[in-house]
Amino acid sequence: MSTLSNKRIILGVTGGIAAYKSAEVVRRLQDQGAEVRVVMTPAASEFIRPLTMQALSGHPVHSDLLDSEAEAGMGHIELARWADLLLIAPASADFIANMVHGKADSLLGAIHLATPAKVAVAPAMNQAMWSHPASLANIDTLEQRGVTMIGPDEGIQACGDIGPGRMEQPDSIVSKVSSLFQNGLLAGKKVVITAGPTREALDPVRYISNHSSGKMGFALAAAAVEAGAEVCLISGPVAIVPPERCEVISIVSAQDMLDASLATAADADIFIAAAAVADYRASTIADQKIKKQGDSMTISLEKNPDIVSAVALANPNLFVLGFAAETQDVETYAREKLERKKLSAIIANDVSRTDVGFNADDNEVSWIDRSSSVVFSKRSKTQLARDIIEHLAKGHFH
Repeated sequence: MSTLSNKRIILGVTGGIAAYKSAEVVRRLQDQGAEVRVVMTPAASEFIRPLTMQALSGHPVHSDLLDSEAEAGMGHIELARWADLLLIAPASADFIANMVHGKADSLLGAIHLATPAKVAVAPAMNQAMWSHPASLANIDTLEQRGVTMIGPDEGIQACGDIGPGRMEQPDSIVSKVSSLFQNGLLAGKKVVITAGPTREALDPVRYISNHSSGKMGFALAAAAVEAGAEVCLISGPVAIVPPERCEVISIVSAQDMLDASLATAADADIFIAAAAVADYRASTIADQKIKKQGDSMTISLEKNPDIVSAVALANPNLFVLGFAAETQDVETYAREKLERKKLSAIIANDVSRTDVGFNADDNEVSWIDRSSSVVFSKRSKTQLARDIIEHLAKGHFH
């Protein structure tokens, strides 16, 4: 499996002779399975043509902060939300200083401030500039804020000086980027995740179901794998490819999901109920296709088993994370569900919104437990999944 499979990476290129290496960084990232969008500062365009980066990445290069065409398509806020990682390579001394001060006078600066994604920087500058106390203080500040520094390398520089300050080689940069998604926060833990919808048969050809795509549950499974966990993904019928390196159990009905959940969660550490389970099923399933008769039809329904409650009851030591998909009074209903079902925590989201939730690529949710409430603002489901897993791991298993 490619180490950056399905990862979305913004490559930010700033002004400096090392910008010529950025073209190779794009190729190496793509070789590892990443989708790359390039953002260049005006100074970067003096060293390498945007057309080169466009041809390599397969996407238009973004450069202007106030670009009406870009804002009508993927504007800087959408671009910032799209990314799983913002990689700035090369990062000049000037741009690093701008990052420290939160300047948004360039498109790349605005994306840095707006993105919820990981941020990594590969500095490139003269050895004297790198060694200056101001530069060292700026680097220290960014690292304290969680920015990952990649390099710099040492050696002969374009100006003829010898010392630290050269941008690391593309292979080394991509290797270190890959390691950012393997955090080990849940190493040694077993995580069971339910995902997607269930289907409750009415007859051999019809069923009751819902609009769940499974994207959130599958993203959580991928994030848990990245965190080093042993992952079992129990999924209803979906049209997406499951992440590798996890056990996948395909089910159809709520009863199927309950049986699989109880069996796999018996020796698990964490159970995440991200599936959208049908609340009711047909009291009887017709053996043959139900024929159309008259202008109306009455179907008798009975309540499905409550999977997350059953799992929580069966294993009191299990950390159980539930989901509350609501259309109104989201937090109120979520807190009631948290208490009633004896959950450790719950993720609440408003599925009445068309820009997040069911079938959307983005989501915006709240993490609610008995002592706290944390809002995760709108971002890609892949990034949100990593943030949820990190929050869970650091708060309860790290």
